[in-house]
Amino acid sequence: MTPDQPVCARPEWPRLWSALPAADIAAVADAYAHEHGVTDVSLPQSGLSLVTLRDAALLDTWYLGEIPLARAHVRVRASDGREAEGGVQLLDDRARLARRLAILDAVLAGRLPGWERAADLLARGAAVREAESAERRALLAATRVDFAMLNATEDEDE
Repeated sequence: MTPDQPVCARPEWPRLWSALPAADIAAVADAYAHEHGVTDVSLPQSGLSLVTLRDAALLDTWYLGEIPLARAHVRVRASDGREAEGGVQLLDDRARLARRLAILDAVLAGRLPGWERAADLLARGAAVREAESAERRALLAATRVDFAMLNATEDEDE
């Protein structure tokens, strides 16, 4: 990853970091918190969010269920005076993890001192997600069915 070309767009960063063990995220984010000043713009929160769906024909609202949701928004001030804000929303119930990811987001987006560690985590997360995608593609390929042969056997029976 170069400073001008991140692994992916910023909205994808939390998804990639979430692929890594929470301990790896904690180690880097906590180090940033000790090196820089971190202020909560809004308190980290976790809870349940209600998923709704609106019927297209009658416009009735259906409640499909609940999902865990955690969010955090922080401001990081580096020792050189530069500031950056970061935020995250996760389909997870760990507010502390959301805060740590928000710290990583702020440091990497603002290119604050030490941002390379967050970028390294991002690259590792991208590799994990790519391996997961490759595994899914292999499973799908293994279960692919060729229906052309089914049609040929029906013709022979006639």
